Amino acid sequence: MTDHLAFTLALHRAAAPDPAHNACWSPYSVASALGLVTAGARGVTRDELVALLGDVDGLGRLLTGAATLGRVGRDDEEPVLAVANTLWADDSIDIRDSFADELARWVRGSVRTAPFRNAAQKARELINRDVAETTRDLIPELLPDGAIAENTVAALVNALYLKCAWRNRFIEGATTPRPFHAPGGTVEVPTMELSESIGYARTGGWQVVSLPAVGGVDAVILLPDNDLTEAEPSLTAAALARLLSAPKSTQVNLRLPKVKVSLQAELTAPLKQLGVRTVFTDDADLSLISPHPLAVQAVFHESVLRLDEQGLEGAAATAVMIRLVSMPMGDPIQVDVDRPFLLLIRHTATGALYFVARVVTPGS
Repeated sequence: MTDHLAFTLALHRAAAPDPAHNACWSPYSVASALGLVTAGARGVTRDELVALLGDVDGLGRLLTGAATLGRVGRDDEEPVLAVANTLWADDSIDIRDSFADELARWVRGSVRTAPFRNAAQKARELINRDVAETTRDLIPELLPDGAIAENTVAALVNALYLKCAWRNRFIEGATTPRPFHAPGGTVEVPTMELSESIGYARTGGWQVVSLPAVGGVDAVILLPDNDLTEAEPSLTAAALARLLSAPKSTQVNLRLPKVKVSLQAELTAPLKQLGVRTVFTDDADLSLISPHPLAVQAVFHESVLRLDEQGLEGAAATAVMIRLVSMPMGDPIQVDVDRPFLLLIRHTATGALYFVARVVTPGS
């Protein structure tokens, strides 16, 4: 778990470095997509990913466990959790059976076909439509125009949707505009009210509030004693782990703004900043995915999160776009077929010869 928290803080700071601006992304979704890339990588390519993500086997167990919600009471509204992990591949490349088997062990893991090379727009629409279906249309267009290049041959895509009602509902009709002291000045925002026994702690310069939702999901609020711009950069994985374990059942009168945040990001630069570099180069080794030479072209991510009086709803999707590496050609070798030769026509896979010809006088 510490590895996952360290990854979360590292990528959060790299992808959203300014604590004075909104940000929203899904560590679950990004870790799922990158974890599958790691499962298909070897050598330095794999080492750099593991340095960021931590133990991949442990990550897989963590993500699989989080894909199942807890038991729901008889009177509770049923929560919704949808996860999909898909390798979309062009027919022109082969996918190793061993990687397809590995993918099948992940939550809703599957290999599907998309015409990246012959009909790029159709492939983009196919992937976007599938993501939209999983995310209940909260993410209708994960891949923007131009996301599929001429040498794109595959995409590893994770999609996530979560909707849970609060175990303790906010007071009906009590939501009113209240001042919120934003960096740009004080503004009035719709603010909900709750008076319940919920998780609470004050420690290490933070107030921690844990709001339970049905299905074994918590919304954890970390409110710093000082400005967030000062407190967030100093937060470590160990400190975050302590904060998450600190809340105890306490009677709390909570005023919480309604929340609606989102983010669209291309994560290639942040990942390179964190040391994941080789996978984007022609030296990438993704040979456990395919015998064809592959490298990552780009990583697209989108996330949406909403909190209101009834509960929380969130969706996220991550697409790791994979390109075909151009093999080094060197100087061309000149071959002049200008004298008698033999010509064989064969079946490539079996080697069976369809024709053999001796060509002494072409066209005679």
